[in-house]
Amino acid sequence: MTKSRRQLFTRILLLTLFPRLSEGTIGNSQSHPPSQTSCNKVSELNDSASQHNIKKACRTMDSIHDPIMARKMPAFEEQLDRARTADGFLAALDQSGGSTPKALRQYGISDDDYVEGETSMYDVIHAMRTRMITSTAFTGDRILGAILFENTMDREIEGKSTSRYLWEEKKVIPFLKIDKGLAPEENGVQVMKPMPTLDELLKKANDNGIFGTKMRSVIKSANADGIQAVVDQQFEVGKKIIAAGMVPILEPEVDITSPEKREIEIILKEKILAGLELLGEKEEVMLKLSLPSVENHYKEFVDHPKVVRLVALSGGYPRDEANEILSKQDGMIASFSRALSQGLSFGLSDDEYNKIYNDSIESIYQASKKN
Repeated sequence: MTKSRRQLFTRILLLTLFPRLSEGTIGNSQSHPPSQTSCNKVSELNDSASQHNIKKACRTMDSIHDPIMARKMPAFEEQLDRARTADGFLAALDQSGGSTPKALRQYGISDDDYVEGETSMYDVIHAMRTRMITSTAFTGDRILGAILFENTMDREIEGKSTSRYLWEEKKVIPFLKIDKGLAPEENGVQVMKPMPTLDELLKKANDNGIFGTKMRSVIKSANADGIQAVVDQQFEVGKKIIAAGMVPILEPEVDITSPEKREIEIILKEKILAGLELLGEKEEVMLKLSLPSVENHYKEFVDHPKVVRLVALSGGYPRDEANEILSKQDGMIASFSRALSQGLSFGLSDDEYNKIYNDSIESIYQASKKN
């Protein structure tokens, strides 16, 4: 079917399925969304491009009547399409209070230059992140999204909130780290600490134009009960994120130093697949997983209908090693933190900084790029 005939066919079918959908109805409080029955008919089409257009129309009509999503259109739809299909990777800029001193030392800033846990520390780390984000090397052409710490979201870059600067100036999708750290180890895992202010944080995230969230647990041994607890908690919180109008990144990290890493990954994959099957029709997640011991171990998630994107954390591997492993994983893209900032230092000139940073971004981009 030619492009022009496909567009005509799609338009006719849209008007047939949704007779009240016409020019100018978007944003009209009197417009009516398509019925679920109508949207279900999309699967009967043989033409994939027509299916895509009509599914997008169904999501759009749903969003009109959702007050959260109505505030975020049309940016959310564009971001969702990019998150699904665009080349690039996620920049993990979400070091929290506990991990900030180490990140600053690696950046060449002494502990004596700030007071740990105080405003001065967050001023310094925000300056570091601001330099990374405003660099000429940092653009949406290669960087698909960026994960922020709450304090970073609360601050501004060049007169705009950090999240809005990312999207409006760089076309980089903003994500937010929402977990409050890890609970003590039990059954070979560390689940997330309680999040008593989650609802308030999600409201603030929506007000700042955040597209999605990220939350981290850690698995250290092949304990099926422990791994199940991690996965259950990730999906439980993930469903709250979806209900708030955002896309959650579930991150059950596997400790790369564990002697049981391969066995953990087998159990973890089984548990995640079971969790995906329990998601509702319109519930989708992203997955952030440690680089696997077996090539393409997680490939089943790449085309899973409930998975928007599969991303990898470097987990402590040096950048070159992380890139080498990642490049062998079909459809998996990076979400690197330490590997991204490796080699950057406070004292570098802008030219030196941008050269090192550009080389780092390019290497991770190429390792993430779809074949």
